[in-house]
Amino acid sequence: MNPPYGREIGKWMQKAYESSLSGATVVCLVPARTDTKWFHDFAMNGEIRFIKGRLKFGGAKNSAPFPSAVVIFRGVGNGIVG
Repeated sequence: MNPPYGREIGKWMQKAYESSLSGATVVCLVPARTDTKWFHDFAMNGEIRFIKGRLKFGGAKNSAPFPSAVVIFRGVGNGIVG
C-alpha cells in the first residue's frame, strides 16, 4: 500500500494496522516521518525497514525530498502480530 503522502496518511496507516488484526498482511511504503503521531500510533506496531537513500520513481530526475520506510503489518495467525 502506498498511501497519499499528506495529512490523511494516519487514516491509511490505522486501516492497515486494523486490517492486520483481522488477519491481513499489509505492506506499506511510507515517508519515514518518525516525528508524527501516526508513526508512533501505528507504524511502530509493525516491522519497519528504513530505505537507504531517497527513492526515485520511473524516469524522474529528482528523488523524493524525504526518507522512506517499508512498514509490514503481519496478520494475526501469520506467526507475528504487527
